Amino acid sequence: MSSISGVQAEGIEISKVEARLTDEGYLLTADFNINLPVPVESALKRGVTLYFISELSVHRSRWYWVDSNIDSYEQTTKLSFNTLTQQYRISKGGLFQSFADLKSALRILGHQAAPPIATSLLDNSGGYISRWSKKGSQVGAFASMRLDISQLPKPLQVSALTDDQWNLESKRYHWDINPGAPGD
Repeated sequence: MSSISGVQAEGIEISKVEARLTDEGYLLTADFNINLPVPVESALKRGVTLYFISELSVHRSRWYWVDSNIDSYEQTTKLSFNTLTQQYRISKGGLFQSFADLKSALRILGHQAAPPIATSLLDNSGGYISRWSKKGSQVGAFASMRLDISQLPKPLQVSALTDDQWNLESKRYHWDINPGAPGD
């Protein structure tokens, strides 16, 4: 019987999630472990830019209808490799950061955070709708990340659609938030 402990599976897995109450509101953060399969890493080293999409969202469960979305945040992050400088580069919007090795770049890419969500959005008091909602309705959050193969070069998209190693996507992770409780 062989043991493969210490070897992580290829793909994207969630390692930590948090909803922290601050002066600005709730901060949602998620840490993803990203392990690129050989063909994906090889394409990256040959100059193909990879686009990762992360989503963090907050919702309220309702007993009388489908869950209501309170707020959601989607971020596209680019990962590229510069063959001239032999450095990896992460770009978010107009900001970028360079790394000497892939492991460091993936660690930083894996940390995603949403802008603060106002605590008033999570409050279940007052208003017409809240009169109909059950007391103690649950507020929850979702986190997920995936590689966007639609932004790959067209010839590579065809290969990526037929090769499971390009299907990099975390499971959609859900956790409960207790509004008003510090340190959630």
